[in-house]
Amino acid sequence: MGSGRGLLLWALGLLCLSAALLAPAPSRAAGGVVGTPLRVCILPAEPGMDPATLLRQPERFDCATPQAEFGSGDYWVLSSDIGERSRARRPLTVRIASVWQRGLDVHVLYADGEVATETADASGISRHIELGAIVEHELPLRKAKVVRVLWHVKDAANLRGILIGPRLATRDQSTQSNLVMGAVYAAFGGLCIALIVYNLALWGALRHRFQLAYCAMVGGLLIYALSSSGALAWLWPEIANTTRLRVNHLMLALSGAAALVFARTFFEARVFEGWMGRLTTAMVVALVTAGFGFFLFAPYAIHLADRLYALIFLAVSAVLAPMLWRAWRRRSNYLWLFAVAWALPISTAVARALHNLGLIPWNFWLDNSTILSMAAEALISSLAIAYRIRILSRERDEAITAETMARRLAETDPLTGLLNRRAFLEHSIGRTGRQTLLIADIDHFKRVNDTLGHDGGDEVLRVFARVLRASVPASALVARLGGEEFAIITHSDEPVPAEALLARLRAARMPFDLSVTASVGVCSGPLATEIDWKTLYRGADAALFDAKAAGRDRARAARPETPAAAA
Repeated sequence: MGSGRGLLLWALGLLCLSAALLAPAPSRAAGGVVGTPLRVCILPAEPGMDPATLLRQPERFDCATPQAEFGSGDYWVLSSDIGERSRARRPLTVRIASVWQRGLDVHVLYADGEVATETADASGISRHIELGAIVEHELPLRKAKVVRVLWHVKDAANLRGILIGPRLATRDQSTQSNLVMGAVYAAFGGLCIALIVYNLALWGALRHRFQLAYCAMVGGLLIYALSSSGALAWLWPEIANTTRLRVNHLMLALSGAAALVFARTFFEARVFEGWMGRLTTAMVVALVTAGFGFFLFAPYAIHLADRLYALIFLAVSAVLAPMLWRAWRRRSNYLWLFAVAWALPISTAVARALHNLGLIPWNFWLDNSTILSMAAEALISSLAIAYRIRILSRERDEAITAETMARRLAETDPLTGLLNRRAFLEHSIGRTGRQTLLIADIDHFKRVNDTLGHDGGDEVLRVFARVLRASVPASALVARLGGEEFAIITHSDEPVPAEALLARLRAARMPFDLSVTASVGVCSGPLATEIDWKTLYRGADAALFDAKAAGRDRARAARPETPAAAA
């Protein structure tokens, strides 16, 4: 629990740091929100309307009806009076948010009666895109003051407005805005690239599926940032602005689908058992379908495509609640970190979906909220991945330890800690080169048990095992074959002198200073097969019998006539 609280503090710290790094300084240009707001009025376009005449007839425009109530179509949009000069030392620009429209002409009325005009189709709009997806037109330089600006919006979808966020700014403010937004997007892009490289490297070593899903999510967000920032229009000036918006929606949907796959592979499998897994899969399919559906069909049915897109995002956001509830019910180790990481992106996704449905008004930072919220999420999710890997590593280490302990218990004599007979044979048979087998048997062990009792006898066996283990080279195998009989296998070029072994046994301090001796039989030969083992064992056992017959407390080697000895 302590480590969980520590990681939570780290997550919150990273969230604050990301906000500090990615948010523009309030004393400077607030990103794309620069300049002075312009009030605009609307007039539905009709054939034969002359812009020069309309510029001089502001009374014909509707300044009271909300733009969304006009529907789609062609419109004239007139600004309020400006009354400023566009000079070489202080050029003026007009800035608006990028929305779905197929053409945009700009007409500027000057105090001397001159009208300057610039026309643009959907591709032409892209050439006026600034960072933050702001469409900017620089007002031509004149000695006379600018009276007002008239936009001719062609084939406006009017999903959330005909002309949104109009502002009058200077070129210096525009440059400052680009610098701030460039820093924001560059920081996000650098973060994405670093996280992709880092997690791909980890995936190469660890092969966890959630790392690939995370890389897909961050990669999709990187392309989304490229399109939503307007940088895509800088790289590809001929792209239609409507195509850029379609790419925008596609990449956001694919990133959302990858995020759900990441969540499904990041949480424990028990969280997505049954209906939860099926529901999550359905939402992934719905997001992918919404993204490609918008990209393919928006040019033909933009309102339907946009409405379905927003509703699917709301549905996905609603699915996260039962997902987190299931994670809590199933006692997931990662619930709290996932909740911290995704709180901000979920909130902004809901806010943007509500905006798309016309329930929340447009705001520049709402329009760019995905970048900032996902930057914070990416940082915290990288911490979540590190925490997940730590848990998996700990589980793996515990499993390896448990497996090792189980194997050792299966191979080890529980009383002495030496190999048992089965393990001894398994590890001995097949050793290359000439081997030497020593069989040691404690002399008169029944008397030891009668004198010390079975507990004392067990302690004698443990001491005897420690002496054997300390008397052999590292490559030797030591086992308790059963009762008071022990065996040693060693390479013949690393012999264990039997007399030295007996001397150590005599010198060992036994319980109650009891004097304990042993008899040893020695035999050498190959040990490649089970037949070799039987031959070697018969030779050593016969030598052990000779040692006992000769009075015990001594060692004997196999007689030359023994087949193993002859070998």
